[in-house]
Amino acid sequence: MHEDSRSNWRHNFLDGHVPSPIQSYLDDLLHRMLQNAQGEVATYIPELGKADPEALGICITMADGTIYTSGECDTEFTIQSMSKPFTYGQALKLRGPEAVLKRVGVEPTGEAFNAIILDEEKNRPFNPMVNAGAISVANLLLGPASQDDMLSLFSNLAGRSLTLNESVYRSKIATGHRNRAIAYMMLNTGMIDNDPEEVLKLYFQQCSIDVTCQDMAMMGATLANLGVNPKTGVQVIEPNYVQSILTLMNTCGMYDYAGQWAFEVGIPAKSGVAGGIIAVIPGQAGISVWSPRLDEHGNSVRGVAVCQELSRRFGLHVFGEKAHSSTVIRRSYPLGEICSKRIRSLSERAFLTAHGSKVMANELQGTLYFASAEMVIRRLTEGASELSDIIVDFSRVHNIDDAAAHLLMAAFDDFLKQGRRIRLSGMRPELPFSACIKEKQRDLANLLLFPDLDDALEAAENKVLEGHFEEFDTAKYEMSKLDLLRGLSDLEYGVLENLVRIYSYGEGEKIVSEGDDAASFYIIANGLADVVINMGEGRNKRLASLGPGASFGELALVEGGRRTADVIAAQSTMCYVFPVEGMLKAAETHPNILIKLLCNMVGNIASRLKHANDEIRGLQ
Repeated sequence: MHEDSRSNWRHNFLDGHVPSPIQSYLDDLLHRMLQNAQGEVATYIPELGKADPEALGICITMADGTIYTSGECDTEFTIQSMSKPFTYGQALKLRGPEAVLKRVGVEPTGEAFNAIILDEEKNRPFNPMVNAGAISVANLLLGPASQDDMLSLFSNLAGRSLTLNESVYRSKIATGHRNRAIAYMMLNTGMIDNDPEEVLKLYFQQCSIDVTCQDMAMMGATLANLGVNPKTGVQVIEPNYVQSILTLMNTCGMYDYAGQWAFEVGIPAKSGVAGGIIAVIPGQAGISVWSPRLDEHGNSVRGVAVCQELSRRFGLHVFGEKAHSSTVIRRSYPLGEICSKRIRSLSERAFLTAHGSKVMANELQGTLYFASAEMVIRRLTEGASELSDIIVDFSRVHNIDDAAAHLLMAAFDDFLKQGRRIRLSGMRPELPFSACIKEKQRDLANLLLFPDLDDALEAAENKVLEGHFEEFDTAKYEMSKLDLLRGLSDLEYGVLENLVRIYSYGEGEKIVSEGDDAASFYIIANGLADVVINMGEGRNKRLASLGPGASFGELALVEGGRRTADVIAAQSTMCYVFPVEGMLKAAETHPNILIKLLCNMVGNIASRLKHANDEIRGLQ
């Protein structure tokens, strides 16, 4: 396991002492698969025959870069035929699909991987996953710097520098006579136009690159992530070529076992005679298994068995029931049922609960394609005639394909034409859909973008409350409007007016700092302030937003102590500040002041807890 794998499961789980169910499952699966001693190590290439027949490694790398490993995942072996999908993708990039298709087809053969056979119609190899097709692809890639380019390609795919195994390469040169026969046959038919020996050298070199099980899973995750390496963020393969690669892996990747593999496992995959199998779950993960014992088809016995169980256990078959599950909508709820972090007055909260049904928030997750986008649009349009706003959060969306983007934009256009507002949050810049939305926004005043869901919720709440609640008139000090001071008599208000101080704060100015003595409590008279905690490394997390009428620091009346968070003015802000010592002294002669304040505090806390419970309930 590479030490620089920051997203490795060990960092995510072991350091926090939380066991990973995926890791536990893989360890159990490895233990069971080690009992299978069927198959033989390949010996027709002498160097391959030196492999430990008992070796077994299993690695899953998610599309976001999270890694799970079990067994020998750092032991190097040669990539062999698992290299073929990637060199095919490189040929598509450098030569173009039309030129590549002239030299190699896309049809399954039903023959062994090293069959000396071409299609009868065009005299070309059947597909790039068999030796003949891969040699034809090597011919297209041959050039002055082809070996360096090839190593660079596979290093970028793995996210680390890879090297050539000279011993295996020399062994293949010395024993690769069947491949020579294939190369010279294609020279005769015009499928290669370079010196066959030079073409074969490049082909043997690509098959002799040393990799680990973890490297191959990262390569698989790169394909799952539309060609972007999850570890480095580098776009190694163009998305349109990823589709071509995965299609051929699905139909031809397992040689003459491909049909049964597609039927039983249903995941695009490619095997190699060193005992490796790479499998790709589009949009989700790359899987790699290494075990040198091979079956009669040249596929790893344990590797096939591992993939069969993973597919069955986790419903990974591309045509399986779970592949069509409806999980893209994480949750939907009306405004008021779940609130922003802005702390509102009791009357404001009651108004939002009563009138928030005109705003519907929708949190999306996963990948949006035709079927899932249709589901989202159907949800958005349910009861749309009763809505003034919709909020759509994309922060958990990994990818949006072109079909989904067009469908969503059409739905948004229809909604906007009806005079309603759309608030979109969490649109990551790397999503192509994000650029499309920003361009559209220039001409549409009611298409609004927000950095995160909480900002969108707060803005929608402000719009619902607009015109129904006046801000506090700080010149008159109308403290009777404040929730925390409700129920006080005129005499008691008079006592507090003698104690209160009014302070103004500029945008970004700290009102209180974490660790300060809790000597006063505050009520926002005008403006806006954020309660934040320091997360380390210069990162802050907002816990709450405080507007006019909201109070903070009230617990100083009960326990004193020190501040547990910073409160920072988000804009020009004015506060009523009540000194705790003065309040307690006033309570000696007017005890009802403190009693009423504490009762109001309990009511406010109970209201906040209710809303927190509603939000937790909404997560179920």
